[in-house]
Amino acid sequence: MKTFIRSATVQWILSMLVTVYIEGVHASMRWQLLDTEGADAAVAGPDGLIGAFWHGRIALSLICRRVLKQQPTRGMISMSRDGEFIAQAMGRAGIPSFRGSAIKAGDKAKRKGGATAFRQSLAFIAEGGCVALTPDGPRGPNQVMQDGVVTLARMSGAPVFLFGMAASDAINLKSWDRTQLPLPFTRGCVVFDGPLRIAADADEAQSEAVRLDWQNRLNAAQRRAEAIVARKGV
Repeated sequence: MKTFIRSATVQWILSMLVTVYIEGVHASMRWQLLDTEGADAAVAGPDGLIGAFWHGRIALSLICRRVLKQQPTRGMISMSRDGEFIAQAMGRAGIPSFRGSAIKAGDKAKRKGGATAFRQSLAFIAEGGCVALTPDGPRGPNQVMQDGVVTLARMSGAPVFLFGMAASDAINLKSWDRTQLPLPFTRGCVVFDGPLRIAADADEAQSEAVRLDWQNRLNAAQRRAEAIVARKGV
């Protein structure tokens, strides 16, 4: 069954159906976007930036196009078969992807295309683009930030914006990332945190402190978004 679902033809069909569903649901939802001032200012400028949100909220992430507007945007998605499905769906929604994982260093990352995706991301940011990634992907642990986003921010010098997202009514899958698929005509909320930066000469200890701080900030933004949509009448 897994082999059938991961076949190229089936993934193409599923990605098309999922894109149509997500686009339709997003159009029907009532959205609240909070603390966007920093992101608005960054998008209005010429420089590149980095966006990060938890893997389980990919289906909600397209709402960030309202803030990014005409900013060129690329995702960073793993080379796995599951990543292929997500990449196809995001591409249909107007966000093409760099394929590879940025969460590990060394030979293993190279086998997964991570080194190539990382170089492509650095070049894209330098040209003024936005790279969006899920710092707990592609396999978790859920809502635990890996060091890829910190390394990308340190080497690019770009500001990082964290997006906490939630929907008041959704299908919650029993996957490792607790994927949330929003239902039509529900309420959604996005809480932004940023711009955040790390010094280009940050050492290992400083990078780890930043990683932990950003992880806590993203979890706090996520909890705030969830609390807001849980309040009736908002």
